[in-house]
Amino acid sequence: MVKRRDVEELNPVLRGELTVFLSQFVSEHKLALMEQVLDQRTRYLTVVMEDLHQSQNTSAIVRTCECLGIQDVHIIEEQAKYGTNKKVLKGSHYWVDLIKHKIRNVAAGPKAALEELKNQGYRILVTSVDPGSRPVQDIDVSAGKLAVVMGNELRGASGQAVELADELVHIPMVGFTESFNVSVSAAIILSQLREKIIASGDHWKLTEGEKAELRLSWVRVMVKKSDVLEREFLRARV
Repeated sequence: MVKRRDVEELNPVLRGELTVFLSQFVSEHKLALMEQVLDQRTRYLTVVMEDLHQSQNTSAIVRTCECLGIQDVHIIEEQAKYGTNKKVLKGSHYWVDLIKHKIRNVAAGPKAALEELKNQGYRILVTSVDPGSRPVQDIDVSAGKLAVVMGNELRGASGQAVELADELVHIPMVGFTESFNVSVSAAIILSQLREKIIASGDHWKLTEGEKAELRLSWVRVMVKKSDVLEREFLRARV
């Protein structure tokens, strides 16, 4: 029996042929929309949810990322397990990559996950009300890829995340209340950074290879019983 394989496991030629095969079961309107969405997708900006425990918040952030064209969402599970709220998600999780980092030893904190992002070339921005933090609109988006860390609803970002931060950021407040809800904060920060990134050039766009991988992943979602069709397609080539 031919098993469904991860997109990355398929060689570029086979991936392209499979995408074309499955695309015949998708309307031209949806295919055109997919290309428009792909053209606006980015991995230059990502978000890291550090131990958020309310499913409506995690789901709202995932939905915000999808709407803003942010492809990767990182989830650090320390004391709280990632949960979802389907009414809030509205299917947005089908179109983004959810990357989970499970912390087995709470004392270890988010260090490994954040260092991994640093190794991938990301600058770590941690949201904080610390007096030394910078307004989000003052962040230089041309200095490299950005990963925004949103801390726990009650405790905020961990001390370890703050220590590993390249910069601390905040949203300037002009009211009596000192902060927004975490999902609202994420929406404001990501939206402002995205606008600045887009205005800075085209370096934020996906490569053709990244687009090809996502194109197949998304077509799989769009086509009913795509797993059955795919097995038939692959069986003919084994």
